[in-house]
Amino acid sequence: MNPADAAALLEEVTEAWVADPDSDVVWAGAYEGRWGIRMRQQCRDATTMWFSVGELTVGYEAYLLPNPPHGQRDVYRHCLARNYRSWPAAIAVDDQGDIYVRGRIHLDRLSSQAIDEAVGAVYQVVELSFRQLVAMGFSHREKSS
Repeated sequence: MNPADAAALLEEVTEAWVADPDSDVVWAGAYEGRWGIRMRQQCRDATTMWFSVGELTVGYEAYLLPNPPHGQRDVYRHCLARNYRSWPAAIAVDDQGDIYVRGRIHLDRLSSQAIDEAVGAVYQVVELSFRQLVAMGFSHREKSS
């Protein structure tokens, strides 16, 4: 599949989700050269997932959390353990320490099913990790003497 066909497929599949009243996808559209969707989640209001069509792959990512001010070691350890069980999405940390869920689909394997699986994987990683990561990295408990 070529990049133009991949972009057209992304648009077709995600717009169909928005049109489906039973879908958790509430928005799909282009922004700053990327294609995005916004889906409702149980663990937080929503997650925005971005797709970038390249020459060989479609990359996707969703922002999970900012750099945790506390318990970074536990947070990153949890992320690595989650990656061991996650596919086709994995947790990544950028150079600022912010946490994302990311993955790629090769254009030769891109299909509506592959897009659905990618969105499902991101949804699942967020659902299974978000609350625990927030508790580890953002709830500062002072030790009593």
